[in-house]
Amino acid sequence: MSDDNSTFIREVNEDLRSDAAKAIWKRYRFVIIGAAVAIVAGTAAMRGWDYWKETTAARSGDAFLAALQLARDGKSDEALAGFQALEKDGHGAYPVLARMRAATVLADKGDAAGAIAAFSAVGNDTGAPAALRDIARLRAGYLLVDNGSYDDVSAQVEVLAVDGNPSRHSAREALGLAAFKAGDLKRASEWFGQIAADTETPNGIASRADVMLDLIAARGAS
Repeated sequence: MSDDNSTFIREVNEDLRSDAAKAIWKRYRFVIIGAAVAIVAGTAAMRGWDYWKETTAARSGDAFLAALQLARDGKSDEALAGFQALEKDGHGAYPVLARMRAATVLADKGDAAGAIAAFSAVGNDTGAPAALRDIARLRAGYLLVDNGSYDDVSAQVEVLAVDGNPSRHSAREALGLAAFKAGDLKRASEWFGQIAADTETPNGIASRADVMLDLIAARGAS
């Protein structure tokens, strides 16, 4: 094929492609323009949403830190007001964190009943992260050792005292202490025995369990 023929065929193909493109544009130009506008608008909206989340989370973080400082300074009522405001208007994880810290402030003030109720509410909140729910149950359980019955403690933490649960060691300790306080040495020995037999028990809890097992043995022998 001569160069002139090749050039002619290439030009014809280019003209055909150009005509096809013009036809497509003429027929679908509004769809194409609409799609382009939607992409630009969607990108702008996503960036705006990300910016809004970042700025509101930052404001919530600042408010959370301010309330924490008030608590450290012993200004319990002001700290509670700050945490309660975050519970209502905070963003991200801060509302549930504020509920946890408010419960801690109540406990530090000596309001055990209020703190137990607050921790229990977080523990039963299916919308809260599972890890925080477990911590809340444990905090309520430990408070109930001194302010409730064995059954009260069990209702909070026994669900955590199963093999494989990361919180099982603390849950078993709370149950053992509650049983010991109630005078149920057999049940207390069983819980502390589970702690001692678990090779993954943290050293501090394991040491306390050993002390309690010795104390239970001494009580039983007397």
